[in-house]
Amino acid sequence: MDFGRFKNIALRCAGLGEILFDIFPYSMTLGGAPANFAYHCSQMGFLSLIVSAVGHDELGEKARHMLALKYMPAFLQEVEYQTGAVNINIDRNGIPEYTFVNDTAYDHIPVSDEFLALARTSNVACFGTLAQRSEESRKAIFTFLNLMPEDSRIRIFDVNLRQNYYSEEVIRNSLEYCEVFKCNEDELPVLAKFANLNNISPESYYHYLRNNYNINCMIYTEGAKQSSIYLNDELSVLPTPSIDVVDTVGAGDSFGAACICALLKGMQLHEAHEFASKVASFVCSKEGAMPIFPNDFKLI
Repeated sequence: MDFGRFKNIALRCAGLGEILFDIFPYSMTLGGAPANFAYHCSQMGFLSLIVSAVGHDELGEKARHMLALKYMPAFLQEVEYQTGAVNINIDRNGIPEYTFVNDTAYDHIPVSDEFLALARTSNVACFGTLAQRSEESRKAIFTFLNLMPEDSRIRIFDVNLRQNYYSEEVIRNSLEYCEVFKCNEDELPVLAKFANLNNISPESYYHYLRNNYNINCMIYTEGAKQSSIYLNDELSVLPTPSIDVVDTVGAGDSFGAACICALLKGMQLHEAHEFASKVASFVCSKEGAMPIFPNDFKLI
């Protein structure tokens, strides 16, 4: 995996999949893992776009309005389903518990001419499993990923396992369509089982990815303990900074986005890792997944 070859290319980053409202007990914020990824890339100065669908409803209008206020471009096709939402409860350690609304707009992402054109002109795309819970959006996602320019693309599969909205087939198919993989310590045992691995360790899973798929970069997070980034034959491990956590919603998305953007700008692995850790810590100190970044997080 050679990030250096992208250093002087004007890149377009896409967050492909769900956009939804994170509904907390006393507030509501905009989120969705791929949308968060695109937003964080934009905050760091990259040309970015959220690609999803919303309903013809109040939440759909609210999503467009909130993104406009954040100066965040989005291609949100309007469909005859309600805009996505997830109810979130935060435990005493700031860890979220999610309950997703079923059969919403992001389950029905249309494959339009403009959608196809965006795919052909996007270089970086992040996707996960949640929007693949429906066949319609799963087909749209794979169509987009397949049309990205083969000689200048980085596709990030942030597995993001939620409730029962995933399967071994979805994960195996997704691994065929990515160059970078991201997961956390809760997801690894599920992934190791699907891969028939007896040794449940990030090292063994990374070797499995390298040997069976075209994946030479893995981002692995372990909450408040540490994080690890595997890139080709390199490994960087850093302890998670100790901070006052407001909530961890979107922290992993910001970590992945910051890591990828830093590597694309030519940072060495350990430097990019330190930057990603700093960005994720900042997001954990704020409510919601899309806080405004300080100026020193700008890479472009």
